[in-house]
Amino acid sequence: MQLNLKNPLVFFDLETTGTNITTDRIIELAYVKVFPNGEVEEKDIFVNPGMPIPPASTAVHHITDEMVADKPLFKDVARNIAKVFEGADIAGFNSNRFDVPFLIEELLRAGVNLDISKRKFVDVQTIYHIMEPRTLKAAYKFYCGAPLVDAHSALADTRATYEVFKAQLDRYTEAAKDEYEGKYLTNDIDSWVSFSTQNRNVDFAGRIILNEHDVPVFNFGKYKGRSVEEIFQLEPSYYSWMMQGDFPLNTKNVITEIYTRARRRF
Repeated sequence: MQLNLKNPLVFFDLETTGTNITTDRIIELAYVKVFPNGEVEEKDIFVNPGMPIPPASTAVHHITDEMVADKPLFKDVARNIAKVFEGADIAGFNSNRFDVPFLIEELLRAGVNLDISKRKFVDVQTIYHIMEPRTLKAAYKFYCGAPLVDAHSALADTRATYEVFKAQLDRYTEAAKDEYEGKYLTNDIDSWVSFSTQNRNVDFAGRIILNEHDVPVFNFGKYKGRSVEEIFQLEPSYYSWMMQGDFPLNTKNVITEIYTRARRRF
């Protein structure tokens, strides 16, 4: 099925030195960019993380220090990578929780502030877990009827995610909704986003979320559930503590905006 798109949709996947977005780094970024006219562009980019790759990570993605020793640093390709995502909606497998926040953090470290505030996000894993809870490898076999070759290769995983997503659209049609408790997908970005979005995060790491009244509240610590602006008014030092703490740059940008608004009301 050809995707019904208004904007380009970038499917992408990262391989990294680890899972901590503040201390780990990107090693590989692969993307499949689908345009509204059906044209497809894909690329696999390796970067030198500027730090040793832990053996446990190499065991997963099979990328060694030697393989990326002569590759550019992320900061040297950051602007070119950002251009791929400009004006495009974003998709991936577990991308809302991992790949998107990790990429934004790396871009911010490189001095590149990619504005994705008006972008739409499709997490193929979330759709899959709602309909058929499994892994990407199992998803590919289930939807595409074949084993996934080269799993944990970023480009292979990205291609697989794109193929799984198209198969989901073919499978979960309105005509088949009775088989899935009335749930179905339509061929438009809003339907995909609705299935993909589970948390109402204000920052990508989910430290700040919107409550039922659309008020940003803390999602951790002693003030969990409390209004961020209210706490910053009552205890400005909490903002300073967060700015000095081991929080992602994106989270710090978000709380700075809220803190600035709160200060105007002091």
